[in-house]
Order: sequence, then C-alpha cells, then structure tokens
Amino acid sequence: MKDAPATSPTTNAPAKLGFTEFAETWNGRLAMIGFVAAIVTEMLSGKGILEQLGLM
Repeated sequence: MKDAPATSPTTNAPAKLGFTEFAETWNGRLAMIGFVAAIVTEMLSGKGILEQLGLM
C-alpha cells in the first residue's frame, strides 16, 4: 500500500475523503472513549447498556 504524501494544512489541496489515516486514527480514539464510557456507565448504574436503553 502506497502512503499518501504529507501535505501542509495551509495549502489549498482538495480535501481527502474516505479511509484516510487521520480519519481512522480519530475513529479509533473516539471508539475507545465510547467503550470506556459505556463500561463506566454500567459500573455506576448497575445496569447494562441494553437495559438502560429500554431494550431488555
């Protein structure tokens, strides 16, 4: 897989859409934060996520 060339954020290059390394990095970080938040919420409330949402 060929790496995308590094560009300066100050250039007028067109925006990259899709599965870029930057987007995937942030997606992973936010997923980890959401997972930890779900676990902490379960620990504090004593109820699972599905039960909190009224699905069980």
